[in-house]
Amino acid sequence: MPMKIVFAALGLGLTIGAAQAQQTTAPPAPPLIDWEKVQIQTIDLGNNTYMLAGQGGNITIAVGSDGIIMVDSQFAPLSDKIKAAIKAISPLPVKYLVNTHFHGDHTGGNTNFAKDGATVVAHDNIRVRLAAGTVSGLTGQMVPPVPAEGLPKQTYYGGSVTLEAGGRKAQLTHVANAHTDGDTWVYFADANVLATGDTVNNLKRYQTIDYRNGGDVRGMIRVADAYLKVANDATKVVVGHGPLAAKKDIEEFRAMLVTSHDRIKKLFDEGKSEEEVLALKPLADLDATWANNPQHAAAHTRNVYNSFKRF
Repeated sequence: MPMKIVFAALGLGLTIGAAQAQQTTAPPAPPLIDWEKVQIQTIDLGNNTYMLAGQGGNITIAVGSDGIIMVDSQFAPLSDKIKAAIKAISPLPVKYLVNTHFHGDHTGGNTNFAKDGATVVAHDNIRVRLAAGTVSGLTGQMVPPVPAEGLPKQTYYGGSVTLEAGGRKAQLTHVANAHTDGDTWVYFADANVLATGDTVNNLKRYQTIDYRNGGDVRGMIRVADAYLKVANDATKVVVGHGPLAAKKDIEEFRAMLVTSHDRIKKLFDEGKSEEEVLALKPLADLDATWANNPQHAAAHTRNVYNSFKRF
């Protein structure tokens, strides 16, 4: 059987190459993924709640008495493996599939799970973006519209809504435009599990602030503040990318965001251009820890700077 290797062009987990997408040179090709080699790891979080890790955004599974609430769906080619991992947990169907944001490494499996009867739930901006097609903030490439079957059928605009499946309740909340303009975080109070999507990672790396698609560093900080009000020292945090996290990891991530915001906002308010700010390297000390390489560091600076152009 021939090896299945395709481009992972839809994901936007980290700001590894966003800077190049804004320059005259062509952005680097997205990485190749051999789907056959990807394994889905299941982590038991207690109280019939699980984290699934594979390729793309982490998934959260909450099993109720008559169905399952699922958060994010990774890439479409992994759907069969993800379904098998879920079946190993419970034979019950996925009742709700929540999208934390529109990026393809979190929504790629929507259509495959919707065909099985899952209702896709998301902030309405996700429905709008997936239906229209989007421009990748990572590569600048056009991403085609999602088939109608894979679009969210149940949406909300802000604040919080609650889903229930067999006694399991999931609180969905949109606090602010942060990673994108349609971020949702999900809290399972009965298991003390918080699913953040890509508003936080646990890789100790800069996270994309996808300003092309509504992301804003100020929103990232507001969301982190909201998490710290909900979480306690026992909260299990399923971040968008990286291993299972805890409240202390959110605190560290927030501190990085606040420092990035304050230093770059000062230069922005002084009237310095984006290129002038880049040349000053105002985050050099943070870059040593949080950046993969100079391009990643520059991308983060650009993303923060461009947040302030809105208002």
